Amino acid sequence: MDELAAYLKVPKASLYAWRTHNYGPRGIRAGRYVRYRRSAVLEWVELMERVDE
Repeated sequence: MDELAAYLKVPKASLYAWRTHNYGPRGIRAGRYVRYRRSAVLEWVELMERVDE
């Protein structure tokens, strides 16, 4: 989660809030942890870039 927050330049709290609102890259729950596939993150970033155009 720290790496993703750094990559997206957002606080970890934003990632948690996004997740509760079904926003942001799709995460996978692994026990009590949430993991993000690199491909899902890159796909979401690309989608956000297209929305901004």
